[in-house]
Amino acid sequence: MRLPVLFILITVSLDAMGIGLILPVMPELIADVRGTGLNDAALWGGILSAAYAIMQFGFAPTIGNLSDRFGRRPVLLVSMAVMALDYVVMAIAGSIWLLLAGRIVAGITAATHSTAFAFMADITEPEKRAKAFGLVSAGFGIGFILGPLLGGLLGDLDPRAPFVAAACLAAANVVFGLLILPESLPKERRRAFDWRRANPAGGLMQMGKLPGVRPLLAVMLAYQISNFVYPAIWAYWTQGAFGWDAGMVGASLAAYGVAMAVVQGGLVQPVLHRLGELRAVTWGLMLNTGCLIAYALISQGWMIWVMIPISAMGAMVAPALQGVLSRAAGADQQGELQGVLASLSALSMILSPLMMTQAFFWATREGGAIWWPGALLPWRRG
Repeated sequence: MRLPVLFILITVSLDAMGIGLILPVMPELIADVRGTGLNDAALWGGILSAAYAIMQFGFAPTIGNLSDRFGRRPVLLVSMAVMALDYVVMAIAGSIWLLLAGRIVAGITAATHSTAFAFMADITEPEKRAKAFGLVSAGFGIGFILGPLLGGLLGDLDPRAPFVAAACLAAANVVFGLLILPESLPKERRRAFDWRRANPAGGLMQMGKLPGVRPLLAVMLAYQISNFVYPAIWAYWTQGAFGWDAGMVGASLAAYGVAMAVVQGGLVQPVLHRLGELRAVTWGLMLNTGCLIAYALISQGWMIWVMIPISAMGAMVAPALQGVLSRAAGADQQGELQGVLASLSALSMILSPLMMTQAFFWATREGGAIWWPGALLPWRRG
């Protein structure tokens, strides 16, 4: 199963790259197709990002349910093929509306990471699923690192070049999957497709019927909203509190991504073996809470580099919690469960930036009573 697992890791990495790939080139690309300035590009950039996240939120349960009905292999391969075509369309897009359509399709196809998690659940014993989920999460971490790097490097050549490269990678992965990917869900373990369950509300209600699952889903959503504070305000916070430039911001985010990938890919299993899944979730949440407080308190930029490997240890929470939830769902519900979890993740991508950036704005606004980049303790200007 090594080659199929490699295909899954490449797939989720490409899914994650879809978020960061366009960030370095989006201002120039939008300005080019719109023929306007940076402020207009920023407005449309927010719309494109929101459209991507909303599509993931809405379609992740649908994709997961389709994989429970038709199997993991066709859903993964078809979605990856559509992703490759979508990148081609975005590479040649001459209008903002075609770019918007491209981001909508990209958000739908990127929702296949729910099927990737379901594939791993199919081929892994229940007690070992948290380790498998950690490996997949490490693939996400790699994608989040490579996306902005690839977008930045190729974007210097042409703002459309990153989309061409992504299309080639996705197409190559389709060919790879056609050659080596088996079907992990036998026909006798599949279930009929039901539109009432193939949406965020219906899927959440269905999963909520499983014993003990509802409070765990609430914990997962709260964890993801709080954890998204890093991409949401990191650049603003480090610039406002420590005067970092774009290079330092990018380097620190890359370092955090690498540390998370190491934790989720190599350290999850030893921690789970020692603590167990529920205790790992509890201690991981406590560690995350302490680290967020510490980030708010630190007063020197060098302290961030000390905190990064410590706070990355909190990344054990997601795979451990997924392992607990996966055991509560039946063999024919793994895609549905992972679709619901993907919707919660997308919802956090929508809510967290709104919450965190507003908090940062009110804590650092001109003429305000306090200067508070960490949103915990007052900071003095200068």
